[in-house]
Amino acid sequence: MEKKDVILIVDDDLDFLESISEVLKENGYRIDTAKTGSEALEKTKEEFYALILIDVKLPDMEGIDFLKKIEETDPEMRKIIVTGYPSIENAKDALNFGAHAYLIKPLEIEDLLGTIDEQLEKLNEEFTERYTTLKLD
Repeated sequence: MEKKDVILIVDDDLDFLESISEVLKENGYRIDTAKTGSEALEKTKEEFYALILIDVKLPDMEGIDFLKKIEETDPEMRKIIVTGYPSIENAKDALNFGAHAYLIKPLEIEDLLGTIDEQLEKLNEEFTERYTTLKLD
């Protein structure tokens, strides 16, 4: 059941990182983690992540600011904001700055897995559509 998609989880809560990483690994995903926005930005320069889970409250920057930076450098990556501090303004900002989904902690595992699968399917559809239109006859 090995999946090739690599997911980056950006959160300073070590318990959250460990538990979500384990669940996603059990579901066939390859996982990488970062505890700060700066660390995550460095990692995205070295590896392509199909999807990134971003906490709204990071120790070195707001998740929305991180989202803006990552959208500039890698707009194709699927981005999911995860927060324990939901607000309408926060959700609106996340979606306006490139988030593809917005989830509220504590996460329901079925919702998380469903959202990840849905976003990765959309990413695969976009790549397939883009590259089939580039085929040479």
